[in-house]
Amino acid sequence: MRRRTPAPPAPLPQRHGIDPVRLRLPATGPWATVRDHLVERLPVPASLIDGMLDERAIIGADGPVTPDTPFTPGGYVWYHRDLPDEVPVPFPITIVHRDDNVVVVDKPHFLAMAPRGRHVAETALARLRRDLRLPELSPAHRLDRLTAGLAMFVVRREHRGAYQGLFQDRLVRKEYEAIAPYDPALELPRTVCSRIVKERGDLAAREVAGPPNSRSRIELAERRDGLGRYRLLPVTGRTHQLRLHMSSLGVPILADPLYPRVLPDPAPDDFSRPLQLLARTLEFTDPISGAALSLTSTRTLEAWPAGAPGRHPS
Repeated sequence: MRRRTPAPPAPLPQRHGIDPVRLRLPATGPWATVRDHLVERLPVPASLIDGMLDERAIIGADGPVTPDTPFTPGGYVWYHRDLPDEVPVPFPITIVHRDDNVVVVDKPHFLAMAPRGRHVAETALARLRRDLRLPELSPAHRLDRLTAGLAMFVVRREHRGAYQGLFQDRLVRKEYEAIAPYDPALELPRTVCSRIVKERGDLAAREVAGPPNSRSRIELAERRDGLGRYRLLPVTGRTHQLRLHMSSLGVPILADPLYPRVLPDPAPDDFSRPLQLLARTLEFTDPISGAALSLTSTRTLEAWPAGAPGRHPS
């Protein structure tokens, strides 16, 4: 199999902690100029592309792209997209651990991990790149925007594979905490296994028939006033896995807007109902230093404040 040549480094710096957009030109095509291709490919008016070309805002490997720059099959161009209007997430990020290789933070609810869709500059990655002045910082794994707790980022590009591999190879012990209704008829602890699929364009994932591709250990830590504080230990990492497994058991996590049913989107500035799910613990052996690390979130879930009395399961 022929290996694809890596893309050259971006000739544009980051802006607000956001990388420039990179487009790879097709290997073949009828276009005489790069402009012709961009006008056909990009979903914006031709006048906007012409304005960017006039401002020398679209850059190729050899410098700014002009209206007459010839189309180069397989070449690359870069540009900065206009940032969407975003409501600032009014909660800080707390650094739990930082060394030469990784940064582990305690992420607040409502803050996306990395730029995607309508969340771009108001993301943990963009904030940390700006605040810590670490332009190569990248996420080692995923954590839902609505989930709070521990998230790991890799400092240098050359180490991304090593730390991302920890999560891909299931070498990280992850423990979550969730608040959900207490059902005395639900026998816990138990391990939930199911096949989860999430279609492009669908907000919620769903369980379907077929070989399982997800596995979660569900334990009840405490109960009080009709609620349970649950300890969740995912073995796999499917999208929305813990949220879907809790819902399938009949005890959906409090304030979940997708499970068991999709609710209307709240206003962008409504931070009043955080999902009661917290990434509490990360434990792993650092693949670079060999050090064993055990990190714990200091956050609490508002439905179960610190020190609130509860009964342990009998």
